[in-house]
Amino acid sequence: MTLALCRTSSAVGPGEDSQSTYCATMVQPCEALGRSVQVVNLDPAAEHFNYDVMADIWELIEVDDVLKDGSLRFGPNGGLLFCMEYFANNFEWLENCLGHIEDDYIVFDCPACVLGGQIELYTNLPVMKQLVQQLEQWEFRVCGVFLIDSQFMVESFKLISGILTALSAMVSLEIPQVNIMTKMDLLSKRAKKEIEKFLDPDLYSLLDDSTSNFRGQKLKKLTNAICGLIDDYSMVRFLPYDQSDEESRNIVLQHIDFAIQYGEDLEFKEPKEHEDEEECQNK
Repeated sequence: MTLALCRTSSAVGPGEDSQSTYCATMVQPCEALGRSVQVVNLDPAAEHFNYDVMADIWELIEVDDVLKDGSLRFGPNGGLLFCMEYFANNFEWLENCLGHIEDDYIVFDCPACVLGGQIELYTNLPVMKQLVQQLEQWEFRVCGVFLIDSQFMVESFKLISGILTALSAMVSLEIPQVNIMTKMDLLSKRAKKEIEKFLDPDLYSLLDDSTSNFRGQKLKKLTNAICGLIDDYSMVRFLPYDQSDEESRNIVLQHIDFAIQYGEDLEFKEPKEHEDEEECQNK
């Protein structure tokens, strides 16, 4: 999960590379708009970044140290969960990192859910919920950004699975959430055209595709009920994200800004040329 937080936002997603790319590329449009943006790494397993970090959870704890501890005997997944629970018990570290920052827009890069390996951080365990609540106490406005690989979402039954995962995170965290299909730039023209119907899907029309095999027919009633629930509440829609397309980046940023009401409490600033004119008149 990645948290894009605004002092006056957050991202969840099964894909470490997608999160790293998202954090790196979203800093650019923010800076182009004159915003000062900082990134905080909250993934104790991440070793390399495509961006500069203001604070790194490795200063507090890292997965490798936990895995080397013979008394704990954790595997990779258990080690990550242990690190995040340790972090939740030491929020004062994060408070110290944020206490001197005056920047109004901060992105939190949280642990990736590669193939759903750590999705329980956002659906079952209270760690991320506690983080959100703590940030809200510190007067942050928080928005979740759920990242899912568009190359994974090319079949209707995978789309249903991805929607349910995003919905689980939304229900658990209880914050505004923007859902994004990443790596659109890696799809072929044919795949891009095919995946357009999944961005704002009519699940009833896709139901036949997901129940075409024997197992699907056997579970058709259950699948139909799930699709009905998703479609009736219309809570999950996806935005396409192409890191090479400026318009695509700006659209995502606009949705996050709307979710956190960014800029509503900022003072209006005159354009620089107007300021220069006023100074000349005063002289």
